[in-house]
Amino acid sequence: MSRLLLWVLTAALTLDPIAAASRQDREAAALRLQLLGHITELASDAYAGREPGTEGEAKSLRYIGQHWSDSGLVSGTNDPGHPWFAPVTLVGRRPDTHRAVFSRKGKRVFVAQDQVLVITSGKRALIENAPLLFVGTGAVIPPRADLAGRVALLLDGGREDSTRQSALLAAGASGVLTVLDGDRSFDHVAAQRGREGFALAGAELGGDIDAFISATALGGVLTGSKQTLASLTSAAAAPNFAPMPLDLAVSLEATSRETRIHTHNVIGKLPGKRPELGAVLLVAHWDHFGTCAQPPAEHLICNGAIDNASGVAVLIEVARRLAKGPQLDRDVYFLATTAEELGLLGAQAFAENPPIPLAQIVAAFNIDSVALAPAGQPFGVVGKGLTGLDLQIATVAKQQKKKVVLDEKANVYVKRQDGWALLQHDVPAVMVSSSWSDLGLVEHFFETDYHRPSDVVRPGLELGGAADDVEFLTALVRWFGDPKKVPRRP
Repeated sequence: MSRLLLWVLTAALTLDPIAAASRQDREAAALRLQLLGHITELASDAYAGREPGTEGEAKSLRYIGQHWSDSGLVSGTNDPGHPWFAPVTLVGRRPDTHRAVFSRKGKRVFVAQDQVLVITSGKRALIENAPLLFVGTGAVIPPRADLAGRVALLLDGGREDSTRQSALLAAGASGVLTVLDGDRSFDHVAAQRGREGFALAGAELGGDIDAFISATALGGVLTGSKQTLASLTSAAAAPNFAPMPLDLAVSLEATSRETRIHTHNVIGKLPGKRPELGAVLLVAHWDHFGTCAQPPAEHLICNGAIDNASGVAVLIEVARRLAKGPQLDRDVYFLATTAEELGLLGAQAFAENPPIPLAQIVAAFNIDSVALAPAGQPFGVVGKGLTGLDLQIATVAKQQKKKVVLDEKANVYVKRQDGWALLQHDVPAVMVSSSWSDLGLVEHFFETDYHRPSDVVRPGLELGGAADDVEFLTALVRWFGDPKKVPRRP
């Protein structure tokens, strides 16, 4: 046990009047201490921010696996060659070189290369001498016959999302060239899109081209043409606008540098008496960002105490409680995922190569950033209305004398957590937590400590709601693990 963890536990024991409390209070206080111990250890500087592929990962895997083994779990990988730790290979790509060459009637038109950004999702992509088709704001996607072999010229309008670009590529455009005519600056986009992006190995191929050009640069390219940027913008605003070919062609080329990260999911299992009846799955991501600040900042590590050492702590304690109780009929799988912060990739890897058929999972419960709410708060459900689990969850809540909020406001975050990767594979997955019933607490966390070096264990870390989560999740797993109560997938 680290000196920091020993100090925290000793201080907490001194301050908590456990001796004078009731048995229920003593148990709740003891659970909070257990959670605090896990969070303090996993979010300590010794783990260096739990970045995949580092010694911080190795420490995290050992810590989780040891606690699960000590509780009585067995490996859940169902792969003798990789007990406990399921390999996940990530491929990262960072933009390297690019060029854009414009021409009119075979004559090259000059453009400053620092005013154009060309990005590919593959290792190298090339489009040569493709005609430009102006598609306005992209409100209407042209038919494939109009897009085939052409590069779509799109007005940005300051929109951050890439849905229009993706739709144009899917409809048959060879590439998309977006004009930064709105509030977004070229430097902003270059910094944003120039970051390294990750995918699972084997899923990183593609080679689509996505390019950006400043409004000033496009104005220069259009010099000598029948159109100007102002006339194109005016035409796009007309109610009868139709995509129009321009008297320009463009060649676009981009390459990227590749890095590979070998990382792991941790999978444990609590065997049931009748595993053929299916399984219940609990999930929490163990990873975070490692070093995320630069000098002269005093603290450089993103320790991820709330996000998501708190979720892993709850996962460990639910496993311990279930293992101490009577054996369930169904198997219970415990999944600590890697690379959630890089795009839910660990959960995606599990879904693509599961230890059991996904159709056998009757319910999955994700746990993420749960050390926010005090004890006694109602429970929110991220994913409410998206699965057949809601009625069963309400039944267990009534049995446990707990309240579940009725609205679906928390679903605004459904795509930002591992349950989404499972939902995409038709696994009924939700996140049930007292912290997610009060979106004010969640939003405050996002605005202050989320993904920052300040997400550390500090005095007053709220664990009452996390302890409530342990109790309710334990009850939910026992309910869904009973085929008499849940005879089949809801």
